[in-house]
Amino acid sequence: MSLLSQKHLLGIEFITEEDINLIFETATQFKEVLQRKIKKVPSLRDITIANLFFENSTRTRTSFELAEKRLSADIINFSASASSTKKGETLIDTVNNILAMKVDIIVMRHPNPGAHILLSKHIDAQIINAGDGTHEHPTQALLDAFSMREKIGDLRGKNIAIFGDIKHSRVAISNIYCLQKLGANVRVCGPPTLIPKYMPSLGVEVSYDIEDTLKWCDVANVLRIQLERQDIKYIPSLREYNIAFGIKKEMLDKLNKKIVIMHPGPMNRGVEIDSDVADSDHSIILQQVENGVAIRMAVLYLLAGKGTL
Repeated sequence: MSLLSQKHLLGIEFITEEDINLIFETATQFKEVLQRKIKKVPSLRDITIANLFFENSTRTRTSFELAEKRLSADIINFSASASSTKKGETLIDTVNNILAMKVDIIVMRHPNPGAHILLSKHIDAQIINAGDGTHEHPTQALLDAFSMREKIGDLRGKNIAIFGDIKHSRVAISNIYCLQKLGANVRVCGPPTLIPKYMPSLGVEVSYDIEDTLKWCDVANVLRIQLERQDIKYIPSLREYNIAFGIKKEMLDKLNKKIVIMHPGPMNRGVEIDSDVADSDHSIILQQVENGVAIRMAVLYLLAGKGTL
């Protein structure tokens, strides 16, 4: 019986290449389940999962809920807007009150980086990080890498570029950790104001030249401009960002190879990516969404201590 090396999924930084490959193997099997007429298995019918989202989420929350239902788990959905944390209760007290209902796994999104790490030191239940501030978003990185591997095979030695708002992106950080553990070469590309100065210390190439980076890469993972996280203006306008750093169809047509286009969503069409790119045969954006359910099923199953299928 194979298990993950960690009790929690707090971030890609804390897991191993072996963990990632085990998650991928398990997700491949669950993806087969999702193609069946009856898309449900009783694997977690003895497990209760609480979804705690202290930030708004549509894609991640829906994907986790569907994964939990496909595994036959019991689910508690917790909304931050109705929570006692608004009345001054601590995060640890809030979670302990939920755990008193005999919850086994906590899936949490929180605006503060490191909230999951703090929580893991005070509670016994397994914790899955569904995004913490600008720190990490591990299941998104796993589904991104899984989708890349489906499309282009082993990622060792492949060139993967991450475009856009790196500064405010938890997806970028988790992707960098995941891709490096799988042996890929990683480059980030965007305006200087949206690329943190510490990027080279992570072993990542930095470029401000979008066309050169498209020529270099096998996969382009395009991130949105996160205006909601920006307390000051980092770009003159969205229109000017699109002119200077938007991915356009004519750029792809000039390449002497076919690259893969990805986007974790939600997309700002006409800003970081044009519609005729997002909807082109270069794009695997909808495959990412499909793979998200299988990856999250795998993570839940393995953290529940069920081992390989």
